[in-house]
Amino acid sequence: MTSRIKRGVISDWWWGVDRWFLAAFLTLLVGGLVLSFAASPPVAERIGLEPFHFVKRHAVFLVPSALVMFACSLLTPRGVRRAALVILAASLALMVLALFFGTEIKGARRWIDLGPLNLQPSEFMKPAFVVICAWLFAENQRRAEIPGNLFALILLLVAVALLVAQPDLGQTILVAGAWGGLFFMAGLSWLWIAVLGGIGAVGAFLAYVAFPHVASRIDRFLTGEGDTFQTDTAREAIMRGGWLGQGPGEGTVKRMLPDSHTDFAFAVLAEEFGIITCALLAAIFAFIVIRGLQVAIVQRDIFNRLAISGLVLLFGLQSIINMAVNLQLMPAKGMTLPFISYGGSSMLAVAVSAGFILALTRRRPENRSHTDRLLERTWQMHGVG
Repeated sequence: MTSRIKRGVISDWWWGVDRWFLAAFLTLLVGGLVLSFAASPPVAERIGLEPFHFVKRHAVFLVPSALVMFACSLLTPRGVRRAALVILAASLALMVLALFFGTEIKGARRWIDLGPLNLQPSEFMKPAFVVICAWLFAENQRRAEIPGNLFALILLLVAVALLVAQPDLGQTILVAGAWGGLFFMAGLSWLWIAVLGGIGAVGAFLAYVAFPHVASRIDRFLTGEGDTFQTDTAREAIMRGGWLGQGPGEGTVKRMLPDSHTDFAFAVLAEEFGIITCALLAAIFAFIVIRGLQVAIVQRDIFNRLAISGLVLLFGLQSIINMAVNLQLMPAKGMTLPFISYGGSSMLAVAVSAGFILALTRRRPENRSHTDRLLERTWQMHGVG
């Protein structure tokens, strides 16, 4: 039991952390482990592994992810900026190395083989990128002589260039969308909106022309022709689940889904636990975004306001993309569902994002009112607490 009077790192953290955010993130962490029992055994059996191979690995990554989230949540806003700068520099360097020495999977070089873990540096780049861009936009507002907006634009171009080179168009859209949201919240003019919108449209067209797999996915989405096995099977699983689902372990369509434990975990959830459970999961993601924006809008510090908004926007966009693909509302793309889908790099990177959000939204001792401090001194004098 921690006391409000006896100050310490853990005590300050416990009394200052946003309990709603903490509960939401822990619910997703535990929910992802529970869902892995349903989604991953068929995949493991299909590729010749023992049934609970991915379940065990998911559980192994769960513990360090929780520790990473807790460790990041202890940081001060300055500590968040410093940690983000280190993570960003390291992840960008590793993304360059991955292009030359990385493991090639399905025609893309996004991973670095570290033995027991295939590290995907771009996953860690995302939260760090958002925090550093938020800092640059904030500095531009504080001091006009600092070209923070220009530096943020250069950073976006570097990140996008590395992602396109892998290629990873899904992450490119996600990073560009989060950056655009940050720039909008930082107060860009309508001229910038028009210019950036035009650049985005041109970029989408060039991606369609330059990358055959992108054109193929878009064509399949628009016409319904070609190899649509995964998306059609996911839709069948969702429809078969109905309102309440078939029950834990009773799903059958999931056994035909090649990526049921990663990109299409949401479809497995729908088949076994029903649309109502899927709606509750979507509500948790929506709650995180809405609460993040509500907390951000009352922040006095510009950096805190932008960083919190950008991180929850990144979290929400990734969730929307994954669920939209499962529901055939978007062309198929490899995008994990935060904390739910299997994937060590994804879980650890999302834990960094969650930890940053908890750190930036914490109520801190130095921010307490004068009345609170006087009241605590009175309690100490009388031995209360």
